[in-house]
Amino acid sequence: MVSRRKDFRPVRGAESDRTKPNRDGQEPAELAGAAPETAREVVDWLAHLGAERRMSPETVEAYERDVRQFLGFLAAHFGRRITLAMLRDLATRDVRAFMAHRRGDGIGGRSLMRALAGARSFARFLERQGKGKGKGKGKGKGKGKGKVGALSAIRAPKIQKTLPKPLAVAPAKRLTDTGLRAGEDREPWVLARDAAVLALLYGSGLRISEALGLKAKDVSAPGAGDSITVIGKGRKPRMVPVLAPVLRLIAEYVALCPYGLAPDQPLFVGAKGGPLSPRIIQLVMERLRGALNLPETATPHALRHSFATHLLGRGGDLRAIQELLGHASLSTTQIYTAIDTERLLEVYRNTHPRA
Repeated sequence: MVSRRKDFRPVRGAESDRTKPNRDGQEPAELAGAAPETAREVVDWLAHLGAERRMSPETVEAYERDVRQFLGFLAAHFGRRITLAMLRDLATRDVRAFMAHRRGDGIGGRSLMRALAGARSFARFLERQGKGKGKGKGKGKGKGKGKVGALSAIRAPKIQKTLPKPLAVAPAKRLTDTGLRAGEDREPWVLARDAAVLALLYGSGLRISEALGLKAKDVSAPGAGDSITVIGKGRKPRMVPVLAPVLRLIAEYVALCPYGLAPDQPLFVGAKGGPLSPRIIQLVMERLRGALNLPETATPHALRHSFATHLLGRGGDLRAIQELLGHASLSTTQIYTAIDTERLLEVYRNTHPRA
């Protein structure tokens, strides 16, 4: 299943219910802007993203939503459902009109860039299938000579680069102190669980989805030792080290947990024994922000940034940090060099006699 939406389950090479016409001959509401041939290609494209590109269900769903909005706008723009031929003959002014429309809805540059990325991905899929090429005639067409080139001819919107905001070392360490939550009406095993999750986020640089995706056997299996294998973005596994204090916190949680943690079941469970929701950990961080007087930028994901920044500040190798974080590109990891440079400049300004 590519998407978790109950009303949309595309299967590669087959026509999903969502693209079949209703009894009155009309397309389902969510693809009303697409002609049947275009709707079928959308289904095959989404199946391709999930099965062959190995994108996560969340990413596939976001791409689907963006292309649905794009086709819906074009249908209103042209006054009829969008065929493959119409997509081939798009002009750059049509794409700019879509961008202006989305800007009018109040979306930011980052969201608009992602919307364009989804539309471009669909266009490239059509071209690879031999359905994105046409005669390429007419004025005002985008580059590409008959391909869905208007999308590639448009320059992506500029977005303001914001650096991650890591926590200082001292408060990052104190987040696992259950004494900070002594006034809360929480059972000891719940406090131990939350401390173990936060320790993994900071101590191993995990994403919250990676920490909550761990199975009980990932930590307790023979030979697991001081490292675990996590499943990151794109379902890519990677091995990360786990510090002894973090392992102790996990062991304390497991010992206190009232539920039997089967090897193939989630390591971290909720109050009723089911999988732990990320929202619970987000709420925990909100409470701890107040206790430690931290800014709103102190989120669970900020602990991952803190992990990378603190490693780099102590001389960690950038390539090694890339592997620990599971970044596909080194350029993604390089943002932390800017953070460390800012920290050095701040120290310089505050301490140098001539600053």
